[in-house]
Amino acid sequence: MEETLEKQKKHKGGRPVKRIKRCNDIRVRVTNTERIFIEHKAKEARMSLSEWFRQAAKRAKVVARLSPEDLIYLRMLAGMANNLNQTTHLAHKEGLLSVWKRCRDILFNIDETLKKLNADDRES
Repeated sequence: MEETLEKQKKHKGGRPVKRIKRCNDIRVRVTNTERIFIEHKAKEARMSLSEWFRQAAKRAKVVARLSPEDLIYLRMLAGMANNLNQTTHLAHKEGLLSVWKRCRDILFNIDETLKKLNADDRES
């Protein structure tokens, strides 16, 4: 009986059994240019393409697409930028002091809107 245990424990050579087996595939479609770029990055890092993808996916920060509320803020910003341009034009025409308060109010509104837009939980 002891001989059979020794034979089972005896190393037979070859590659050791992996503790964690990677058995799931994820298929990613890329253009030829993207593939060349990714292969170059993996080669620079001295990694296989698969290992590079795994590391890149683990470290990636995903930014959510713009929500309808964000789009509203962006439209507001565009309108405020238009107001600022009109006020600047008026300042050139009538003098800076005549439109100073209006410029200050527009800049305050732009700042507040940007704060609301950036207050999201997204990371850049």
